[in-house]
Amino acid sequence: MCGIIGVVSGIDFKVSFLLERLKRLEYRGYDSYGYSDSRKTVKSLGAIKAEGLSLTRIGIAHTRWSTHGGVTRANAHPHESCNGEVIIAHNGIIENYWELKTILERQGHKFRSETDSEVVAHYFEEKIKQGKGVKKAISDFLKEVSGTFAILMMIKGEDKIYAIKRDSPLVLGICEGKKAGAKQIQKHILASDIYAFSDITDKAVFFENDEFAVVEAGAYEFYDAKGSLIKKKVQSFEWNQEEGKKKDYKHFMIKEIEEEPLVVSRMLLSLDHEQKDQFKKLVSLVKKSRKIIFAACGTSYHASLLGAFYLHTTGIEAQTLIASEFKHYANVDKDTLVIAISQSGETMDVIDALKYAQEKKATIVSLVNVPYSTIQRMSALSLNILAGQEVAVASTKAFVNQSVLLLRLAQEFGYKVNLSNLGEKIKGIFSQKDDIKRIAKQVSSSRDAYVLGRGQTYPVAREIALKVKEITYMHAEGMMGGELKHGTIALIDKGTPVISLIGCNDEDMVSNTKEVEARGAEIITITNNASQCRGSAKNTVFIDTDNDGKFGILACVAGQLLAYYVAEALGREIDKPRNLAKSVTVK
Repeated sequence: MCGIIGVVSGIDFKVSFLLERLKRLEYRGYDSYGYSDSRKTVKSLGAIKAEGLSLTRIGIAHTRWSTHGGVTRANAHPHESCNGEVIIAHNGIIENYWELKTILERQGHKFRSETDSEVVAHYFEEKIKQGKGVKKAISDFLKEVSGTFAILMMIKGEDKIYAIKRDSPLVLGICEGKKAGAKQIQKHILASDIYAFSDITDKAVFFENDEFAVVEAGAYEFYDAKGSLIKKKVQSFEWNQEEGKKKDYKHFMIKEIEEEPLVVSRMLLSLDHEQKDQFKKLVSLVKKSRKIIFAACGTSYHASLLGAFYLHTTGIEAQTLIASEFKHYANVDKDTLVIAISQSGETMDVIDALKYAQEKKATIVSLVNVPYSTIQRMSALSLNILAGQEVAVASTKAFVNQSVLLLRLAQEFGYKVNLSNLGEKIKGIFSQKDDIKRIAKQVSSSRDAYVLGRGQTYPVAREIALKVKEITYMHAEGMMGGELKHGTIALIDKGTPVISLIGCNDEDMVSNTKEVEARGAEIITITNNASQCRGSAKNTVFIDTDNDGKFGILACVAGQLLAYYVAEALGREIDKPRNLAKSVTVK
């Protein structure tokens, strides 16, 4: 879940350029950061400061999300070998690091950190000491080391970066650079994802598993695990840059929520134009398949729950499974269509689920937000949700676009819904911001919150509760209204906030709401029929739509705003909540 950057150039660049590239990956982890330009290694705790006027032609940098070892300077990357000749930055987990560390310590190596990553630097120092060339040592490493890794490595005295990949994402950006006489001086940027360099180039080479590369200023070569030279294709990509800037917004999260009308309209338009053929193929695959199983995590899982509800309503057999438990519960065969949903396209648990699906000969489709991501490349068919860059860790507009794409898919099978006015309906929720802020102020004084839903609003209840947990640090539980009396109602105290999602004629949800209200709960109602909850009208957000599938999505937008304003009232670090990272690339 960390972010790594490497830059090699034929002309000098400032260290600040290296750190600016790293800053664009800070959403992947922000416990600590560091860089090395081969002459010195600098490490710091906290947010990245993109400063430094010194010049270099090579450097690697790292922003950390802690796994092994606490948040300390010693545990920050890059890590150096004993003699300082080998310098590495690593994203992933070395699973057999303890065995390797024990062997290396017997050989006289001294470790400075608590991390699993440091063994990489000592491993290569030892191989080089034994007289092995670096490329041969990398082949040995790929045979002997278990785990996931994207590794950037510099050897002092060499103007090149060695890059190694297994399961953790890694990409090479090709920048044209400046002309020196008649010669074009290229700058190469290695990174965890394309966003690190997508503002300066649209050309990239994507690593596959157990490949490594040797990258210099004017050249690069790729090799397979055995060290044989392989040819790689330079691919052009498109990525929206404007949406990655905060502008005048206080936080990226509120900016990204307010982009939802734009990105929804853009995606729906693309399904009728640029992605029309891909969408038709998806519809055809659904028709041909015996059953549909979604694989997703977190927010994407909640979107997939909505998708399963929509498809089930049309008579299609569909279910969804948390990706980390996929192989334990999925009954998959060649007639199964597995639909993976991931904002980043690099979620490790989803990748593992897809590997299992491949073993069982299932057909794989993916809905992702990042082009050329690992999950997209594993898929027979992929659609882009076109939400644009999300910088805030808490996903908002990606959830909306994932859910809308699945609703549009269900529409092809007879689900009655008008999607043409969805963007305007979202704006209608924005017009209630003052009321939502007032309600949020009340909620912010509580320790716990509960969100109740049924049918299409059950996944939404879970997603709203997740947003509250992620950015406010309050305990929040999203649940089926029908499960309330099976234990959770015992937790309701006087004044406990309960957010109730009530569709048009959902008498069961009205009953559940009255049950908690009778026990002293403070009711907050999100509904498209305010007359059903007159007693709680002062704490009501009105959703102007029928029960046509849009209600759940629009209710979630209201919940996103509520969570945001609660966090703001509490003074939380909204875009970078503690202990979290945007892209979950470890198990």
